[in-house]
Parts: sequence; C-alpha cells; structure tokens
Amino acid sequence: MQKKAVVIGSGFSGLSTAAFMAKAGWEVHVLEKHDQPGGRARRLKVNGFIFDMGPSWYWMPDVFERFFAQFGKSPSDYYELQRLNPSYRVYWEEGGVDIPANLDELKKLFEEFEQGSSKKLDRFLEEAAYKYETGIKNLVFKPGRSMLEFMDWDLMKGLIRLDVFTSIKKHVSKYFKHPKIRQLLEFPVLFLGALPEDTPALYSLMNYADIMGGTWYPQGGMFQIAEAMHQLAESLGVQFHFNENVNKIEIQNGLATKLFTDANEFDADVVIGSADYHFIETQLLPEGFQSYSDAYWEKRRMAPSCLIFYIGLNKKLNDISHHSLFFDAPFEKHAKEIYIEKQWPEEPLFYVSATSVTDSSVAPPGCENLFILIPLAAGLEQDDEAHHEKCFSAVINRLEKHLGQSISDSIIYKQSFSQSDFISAYNSFKGNAYGLANTLLQTAVFKPACRSKKVKNLFYTGQLTVPGPGVPPSIISGEVVAKQVIKYYHSC
Repeated sequence: MQKKAVVIGSGFSGLSTAAFMAKAGWEVHVLEKHDQPGGRARRLKVNGFIFDMGPSWYWMPDVFERFFAQFGKSPSDYYELQRLNPSYRVYWEEGGVDIPANLDELKKLFEEFEQGSSKKLDRFLEEAAYKYETGIKNLVFKPGRSMLEFMDWDLMKGLIRLDVFTSIKKHVSKYFKHPKIRQLLEFPVLFLGALPEDTPALYSLMNYADIMGGTWYPQGGMFQIAEAMHQLAESLGVQFHFNENVNKIEIQNGLATKLFTDANEFDADVVIGSADYHFIETQLLPEGFQSYSDAYWEKRRMAPSCLIFYIGLNKKLNDISHHSLFFDAPFEKHAKEIYIEKQWPEEPLFYVSATSVTDSSVAPPGCENLFILIPLAAGLEQDDEAHHEKCFSAVINRLEKHLGQSISDSIIYKQSFSQSDFISAYNSFKGNAYGLANTLLQTAVFKPACRSKKVKNLFYTGQLTVPGPGVPPSIISGEVVAKQVIKYYHSC
C-alpha cells in the first residue's frame, strides 16, 4: 500500500519536494491556501496586465536544468528562456549604466571605473567560480543535520578558499577600490539579509551566478516556472488541493497523523511543511511539539521584507531596461535602516522590473508593466498606507527624473504589497520576504532543522531551512528534504 505524504504549501520548495516524493512512489497531496500554485511566485492578472507577485530574477539556470533533468525533462519543455543583455541597468545619481551580459564588455566597463580592474575581475571570478562549484556540490545539497556531513575531504581542504570567515565587504575591497564596482558586487547580499560586513565572502558565488551564469527571463514571467513544476508534479500523480488553508496538525504518539483545513481533513504518513516554518511550529502544532522556543525565533536575524508596487501604465516608456537598480541614494544609509535601525527608509534604494520591455504578453498593447520593489526591515511596527504612499512618491519622482519622462499621470492600475500582506498571504514570520539572513551563524547546521525534533514524521523545506532563500535554493531544498524523508522511511 502506498504511503501518503501531505505537503503544506505549493511554493517552489513544495512543488519540488512533491515531485521527488511522487517519483519515489508515494501518494502525494499538496495543500495550498491560494487558488494557484507558486506561493510567493504567484501571478496577478488584472485589466490585461500580468504581474509576477514575487521573484523576478532568473539566475543559476543550471539548477533549473538539473531539477527537470531528474524527471527526463528540460525547462524548454515548458517555457522559453531568453538571456537578457544588458543583464540589468544601475542608476547612480548622475545617471544609468547598463551592465553588459558579455564578460569582455563588462571588463571594459570596469576599466572605465578603475584602471587595472579587468584583470582583478578575472581573479575575483576565479575564486567565485570555485565557491560556486564547491558550494553547490558540497554545501547546498547537505541536509544540515550534523557537522559530520561536512567532513568531506574536498570541502575540508578548500575551506580557506571558501572564505566563510571573511566578510563579502572585506573580500570585495581586497580586489577593488572604486565605490561603484564595490556596490555592483555587494548588491546581491542586500537581499540575502545582512550588511555586506556581516555576510560571509562565500557569497561571492552570487557574483559568479550573475556574471557568468547570466540573467534570464522565462517568456510569460516567473510564474511559468511554478506552472511548469506544477504540470510536472501532476504528471507524476501529485494531487493538488487549492483554496485549502491548513489550520491544525493532529499528533498521535509523536506522529503527525492528520491535517485539518477550513473545509476538510487529510490523513498522512508524513507531513512536509513548505509554508512558513515559524507559523507551522507555533500555530499548527499542539503545544509542546514546537522544536524551537519563542526566544529562539526572536533572536533570528531576518532577511528584509519589502514594499512592492504593481503598476500598469497606459503608455510605453522610452529606454527603460527589463531590470533596473537604483543606487542614487546612500547605500549604507538604507542598509542601516533595514538591518540596524529597523525603520522606514528616508531615501530608499529600489528596484524596477519592466517585463513588458521583453514580453508583450504581460501588458495590453501600447502599455507598460512595472514592478517596483523597496527593501524594508522585517518586523516594522507600522505598515500603513501613509508610509506606502510616501515611499511611492519618492521613488516615482526619482524614476521620472532618471528616465526624463512622466509616469504618474499614466498610471491606470496600482496595487501595493507590503509586510502586513506577507503576513496575511503567506503567514510570513515578521513579514519577511526572503527568509533568514545568510550570516555565518545562520548557515547550514545553524539553520532551523529540516526535520522536527519533536514529531518524527514532520519535515520542513523552504527558505527558513536549508539551504536558504531564493528560487534555486528553494528548489534544491525540496530535493534535499524529499531524500531525507525517503531515507528515514527506508531505515524504519
């Protein structure tokens, strides 16, 4: 008789683990509170506009290829990828600079900033390549349940080169002096959830992913990935139950045996939580079965929340890039407001995605689709319309200034999504958008465990456990946890 696995949530980690469990012969049910798969990567369709509600960067294409290949498939079986060139545009106070996809062109750009920096970039990328290859091979596919997992000879002898005890800020400054180059190489960690001086230099692997792996776009939007994984899982026999909000897990003799939603109940031999780890622990489990105390959770350093605006314009904009990063305000000041002062930013850095530049299907003819994101501190005490509008006015004014054209008078659709929405939509701890900050003491075995300490058949996957936040890590997390479940049941 088939054993039954019930997965809570259909984000990327839930979709991944469901597919691997089904491949292993399990009867798999996925319970999703929304009416579509994807979790934070849901899609918003309104008035002819199609918005990706969450993730918008497609990096590390090798991870997607690897995932689908394990089922005899390829991303191209489900969606069409286009490499973006420029990869993105960065705006400083004096104007915008395109970041070319071609390495030789990028070296020329670096030379314009700092003489001799192209050769330094080669050395920097050589180190980053080692971290990427070693990190993917020997770190991210570990379940993080014991330090013994890392007693690997290749890993041990390369530990110094992985730079886990050096900060990314110090590492970048060892190679480059120009502040713009440093900002370009430090910007990915703004979304990893810590200041550059608190983030291990190991994460220069993100620079390798950016520069060498490239920035891509799946036609139709990032939701196409979730839909592809959903289709794959269904083809393997996974049963999806949408509009099923889980509100209780029943425990008998130390085992999770039943899940209750607003309307139904589901028996289970194993439960895999792809929803918010903290929410499952504190709200779905009976008292006494929580692995981590409230004090433990309060001490976690969270990655940022964010304020997102989904904007529809009734015109096309001139010379706007698919991805644009706005560093035209003090970088250090905004980072301090996010990670130290925990307050609303006065002059926020922000990011704009205009997918309609690349993909005409996401907006009505002659219209533009804008996604504007402002990183915020997680756990802000106030999250209200007044703060939203203040931030919106600030960033729109700067966007209009840099583009040299009006935007405000052409808005025909506008919706915000902020910390309180992350809580209500995803039960997100402190309204975080990206999980735990990737500091050294919140990496690998120092993350919340992928298996409950109190409930034998309760496992966790997603951005609050191994390997960490982001779309590729979440897909990997699903695979890692599925293998842990299968290993546990084979040993019983």
